[in-house]
Amino acid sequence: MAEADPISIYLRAEERARKHGVDTAPVALGTADASGRPSVRIVLIRHVDERGFVFHTNYNSRKAEELRQNARAALCFHWPTLEEQIRVEGLTEYISEAESDEYFAGRPRGSQIGAWASDQSRELVSQEALYTRTRDVERRFEGRAVPRPPHWGGIRVIPERMEFWYGRADRLHERLLYVKTGGRWQASRLFP
Repeated sequence: MAEADPISIYLRAEERARKHGVDTAPVALGTADASGRPSVRIVLIRHVDERGFVFHTNYNSRKAEELRQNARAALCFHWPTLEEQIRVEGLTEYISEAESDEYFAGRPRGSQIGAWASDQSRELVSQEALYTRTRDVERRFEGRAVPRPPHWGGIRVIPERMEFWYGRADRLHERLLYVKTGGRWQASRLFP
C-alpha cells in the first residue's frame, strides 16, 4: 500500500509540479454557510506543513464568514498538465497573529494597502470609490511600514481526508485516499 503520510506525498507532488513549471498556489476552496449552501472560489495556498494548508484573507469576507458558521472546508488542486488532482477536506483554524504578521510584512506594499482599502465581499458603489479609498490609505501610511489590518490574516485547513488522483490511460486512473482516524492516517485505494 501507499506510504502513511499524505502531507509528505503532497509536498513531493508540489515540488515535482514546480519543476514542471506548474504554479501550485492556486486552489479551489469550498465552504458552506450554516444552512449548508456551498460556495467555491480560487485562493492561493501560501504555506503547507504537517499542520495543514494556509491561505490568507480578510476575516470579514464571505469565505471567512462561512467558515465562522461552518468550520469545515475543502480544497482541490488540479494540475492538468501533470494529470494530477489533490483533494483536501478538514476543519479550519486561524493561524497565529505572529504568523499572519510575518506573511503580511513580506507582501508587496500595494497588496498591503489593498488589504486596508478593501471591504472584501461588501457592495462597492463604483470602482472609483475603491481607488479613492486606496489613495486615502496610501496617504495614511506614507513614509512608514504598513501594519497588518486586524481584520486580515491566515486560515489553516487541517486535513482529515486527502485524496490523490493520477490520470491514467483508458480511464484506469489511480486514486489514493487517506482518512485520519484516531490521530492516524488510514490509506486505501478507490476505483476511478
